[in-house]
Amino acid sequence: MSQTLPATAPIAPVRLQDLGLEETFARDLMLKTMFRMNLSMPTEMSRICGVTPTIIDALIDIARSQNLIETLGNRGASSSSELRYQLTDSGRMRAQDALAQSEYYGIFPVALSAFEAQSKRQSIGDAAIRRPGLEAASRHLVLPDGMLDKLGPAVNSGRSILFYGPPGNGKSVLSEAIRDALGDAVFIPHTLTVFGQTISLFDPIVHQVVEGPQVDPQGIRARPPFDPRYVLCKRPSVITGGELTLDMLDLGYNPISRTYQAPLQLKATGGVFIVDDLGRQRESAQALMNRWIVPIEQRYDLLNLQSGQKFTVPFDTLVIFSTNFAPTELFDGAALRRIYYKIKIDRPGQQDFLKMFVIMSRKAGFEPREEVITHMLRNLYPSPSGPFAAYHAPFLMSQMGSICDYEGIPREMTIPLMERAWQNLYVDSDDSSAKGTG
Repeated sequence: MSQTLPATAPIAPVRLQDLGLEETFARDLMLKTMFRMNLSMPTEMSRICGVTPTIIDALIDIARSQNLIETLGNRGASSSSELRYQLTDSGRMRAQDALAQSEYYGIFPVALSAFEAQSKRQSIGDAAIRRPGLEAASRHLVLPDGMLDKLGPAVNSGRSILFYGPPGNGKSVLSEAIRDALGDAVFIPHTLTVFGQTISLFDPIVHQVVEGPQVDPQGIRARPPFDPRYVLCKRPSVITGGELTLDMLDLGYNPISRTYQAPLQLKATGGVFIVDDLGRQRESAQALMNRWIVPIEQRYDLLNLQSGQKFTVPFDTLVIFSTNFAPTELFDGAALRRIYYKIKIDRPGQQDFLKMFVIMSRKAGFEPREEVITHMLRNLYPSPSGPFAAYHAPFLMSQMGSICDYEGIPREMTIPLMERAWQNLYVDSDDSSAKGTG
């Protein structure tokens, strides 16, 4: 089902001069698309190039005046039917020359200035969430008292957040809940153009498409509800962990197609960029943070083309860092000062852990039994006060479920079953004090 179009929808240009592209660049892109896809009808060109028919008409007139396109005549017997066109020999040569410079064809790119303006209209800083929305997005979690009071203002700031604390206590899951709480939609360009170069921005792995208003198929020359060079998506979310390297934050260049791929943070424009497991990357956390200092503070990022030309792009992204290390081990004071919100995600106390245990038990098909829980607290943990971790309950349920499925027995919680599952929770160690410290 389609949704109401956001008020931030980019208007589809109807004049060539409003497209934001150089005339020769736009003409060559149309010629390349005609050549690669064997197009002859203006409506096909309009749909595949993502521009209004009036712009295609203007480009056809220019190309015809330069003997790059010729008319084939009408398709069908009706005088009102659409004219068809084909490339001349000169047009084919021009298309091939243009493809030698860049293999890109199809949807026209968006000029950087237009992308900057659109980013301001749909800024992450304007995507205010309220407590009910954050509660709904995190209802599957057991959070300590006061946690939502810390999270709400941090998310609404649109600035940087650092989650820190012992491993396995929900930092990553909480980051994803924040992403889900930002429920509105934004417009993402398929591609950008800078200094005549094309940068692919839309990524189906990152950008979840939202169905927009339906277009009347009979109104083939009607103005579309928004600029077709954009895609309506949920606010994007990029999650990266120990695999993150500094070069992943730079433009990627494809020497075969001679086009660029947007870096991760640019794909996250208007959304959330989660850096999980900070401190486990090849580069130091301080080096990664040094790369972020200017973008986080100035709200723009600096990128480089292969030619050495530099340009700025919007940095409109909520950055969430998540680490198991003490922040002072990762950053110096100057770097910590630049992270606006620092929130500790600590181990759950006994009461919260038991809530998690009951919820996860029933979710896994086990009815929690008091004698099993008592045995676990008194005999398996070092003491009835733990130490607990948020991942313990789902881990134990998964282990018990696997045992029951393998042996073909009902999912009934018993002390022997719990003890068998417990064996995989920690590694065997000669040091008995290691028990229960994970």
